[in-house]
Amino acid sequence: MKKIKVGIIGFGLSGQTFHAPIIKTIKGLEISKIVSSNAQKVHEICPHVEVVAEVEQLFSDPDIDLVVITTPNTTHYPYAKQALLSGKHVVVEKPFVNHSQEAEDLIRIAAEQNKIVSVFQNRRWDNDFLTVKECVESGVMGEIYSYEAHYDRFRPEVTHRWREQNIEGSGMLYDLGSHLIDQALHLFGLPETIYGDVFAQRENSVVDDYFHIVLGYERLRVILHSSSIVKNGGPKFQIHGSKGSFIKYGLDSQEGLLRQGKAPGDALWGKDQAEYYGELTVGVGDLVLKGKVETATGAYEAYYEGIVDAIVDNKPVPVSATDAMHTIKVIELVKKSSQEKRVVFFQ
Repeated sequence: MKKIKVGIIGFGLSGQTFHAPIIKTIKGLEISKIVSSNAQKVHEICPHVEVVAEVEQLFSDPDIDLVVITTPNTTHYPYAKQALLSGKHVVVEKPFVNHSQEAEDLIRIAAEQNKIVSVFQNRRWDNDFLTVKECVESGVMGEIYSYEAHYDRFRPEVTHRWREQNIEGSGMLYDLGSHLIDQALHLFGLPETIYGDVFAQRENSVVDDYFHIVLGYERLRVILHSSSIVKNGGPKFQIHGSKGSFIKYGLDSQEGLLRQGKAPGDALWGKDQAEYYGELTVGVGDLVLKGKVETATGAYEAYYEGIVDAIVDNKPVPVSATDAMHTIKVIELVKKSSQEKRVVFFQ
């Protein structure tokens, strides 16, 4: 099979840690060019890849089939639009774009160009979320009434990274919020109501670094929470249903392994430590059963395997642009709710 030639725009944390190492392990993909101002850094990971200075050098290259955009959020829309109009398939790092109208525009252009556009919501393949998904969809907990997911950190000092600068699309809500919202919508679909509390909690912070979101369904409440000042966090997931509960501590290991230079196929890839296996409690009449659930194996590589299938065999993309657009719409409504201090309806 002819390999799909890939061009990557940007080689910061996202490009060098998440995308390039994973793409290198996918049989149907080949990294051909990378746009970066630091060729030495690129060649430490991709020694034989051509490094170019301008994005136009990817768009104008007829051999490039797929463009992967890993640059700051303000560039996602213009670069994705240019790539699609140049006849390329496109993968965009999350969040998709800054405004849902931009997402609608890219979906329309992709359809007109007969090209795919997808968003790298890799945390659908976190080992803990895959386990939660199995427990929810199996029905072992019955009807789900409460779902709570946390993504907390201890970063009390403000840094000079672009995500902490006062620019469009920066802040915690677009960063970690897009992960938690995508996971929730993937499990439960679109909410009826949205409540958001979003603000800058740390001293000298100029962007939001705290959020608390409540998504309202008929009898289900989905709570999504993140803070930068959590030294000793609680459970990552708490799910409660009519027949039982599932509680899970710890974080998926794949990001940590990627930062260590590991990649899919390496020992322990996607595995969880037994001490962090989630606890499932179910009731059978007056009998209460409690036990550990072995964590599913995480698989970030499944995303790019799905991209190959979508391009080669016309299968559905692993994360649709429509799903990603809905995530951005929820973010917009969370901001609206927080500003107006009221519950809003999903529109």
